[in-house]
Amino acid sequence: MRRKLSLKKLYFLKRNNQVGWPKRPQTKVEAALKNSYMVASLHLIRQLPDSDGEEQRELIGMARATSDHAFNATIWDVLVDPRYQGQGLGKALVEQMIRALLRRDIGNITLFADAQVVDFYRNLGFEADPEGIKGMFWYPRF
Repeated sequence: MRRKLSLKKLYFLKRNNQVGWPKRPQTKVEAALKNSYMVASLHLIRQLPDSDGEEQRELIGMARATSDHAFNATIWDVLVDPRYQGQGLGKALVEQMIRALLRRDIGNITLFADAQVVDFYRNLGFEADPEGIKGMFWYPRF
């Protein structure tokens, strides 16, 4: 089901940097989501008591990918609320992204991982460059 990801809920999810996401301006986050090739989200859905079927949706995870729409994609911003980590939800998010990209015939899938989560991604089939080549980054010198 396609729904627009609520920035308010995303900022609540990343409150106090608990999910390892640095502070980012809301307008840039909105642009990044809008320009992503795909965005996946996880919600906890609770039926409210005495509400005649009304549901409460809580955002508990998100991942996104950018792509050239032909061959390559990069997965970014895999986030899971710390209260729900360790239950396979991050794995499910990444695996769903991979399956969706493969269905679109995009087979060159990359990501950047902080040192503390390298093993997590290695267990999902990602490999560090065997030649030890690292990405190169340009930073503004202001």
